Amino acid sequence: MKKVFFAALMVMLVWACQEKKEEQQEAKADVVGTYGAEISEEGAISVNDMMAQLNGSDSVMVKVKGEITASCAMKGCWMNLVLPNGEEMRVTFKDYGFFVPKEGMEGNYALIEGVVTKTLTDVETLKHYAADAGKPEEEILAITEPKEELAFVANGVIIYKGEQEATE
Repeated sequence: MKKVFFAALMVMLVWACQEKKEEQQEAKADVVGTYGAEISEEGAISVNDMMAQLNGSDSVMVKVKGEITASCAMKGCWMNLVLPNGEEMRVTFKDYGFFVPKEGMEGNYALIEGVVTKTLTDVETLKHYAADAGKPEEEILAITEPKEELAFVANGVIIYKGEQEATE
């Protein structure tokens, strides 16, 4: 009886370890890449929570996950994440120290850690960003006013493939 119990226990232990290993491999397969400083999901908040924290401050240090809507087609030196109101938040990278892939990132999700700031972006910079994104000339010429927006300077980024749940 003891041998049967021991054998069953061993089978269950091996099965549990194999299942854990498969889950870890599956989670790793969802990661497109990591960039900049090493970060983890621990302590990440939703974009909605980030917006709430900004109500009482001009800038806050946060770790947040959101959907990528665009990235710099020239160098990968910025990307945009969608905000709850449909607007976009530009994400640049600390000290221009790292870049993300230049194409194919739209629709993926990014976990970013750094400082988000309320800012007024001038016309020249807006036109530069539009040109980097490959926007048509008429759309670039239509930019005539500075824009109040959120700017995020990330010190670390993890990009996840495809549909992910944003942190709740």
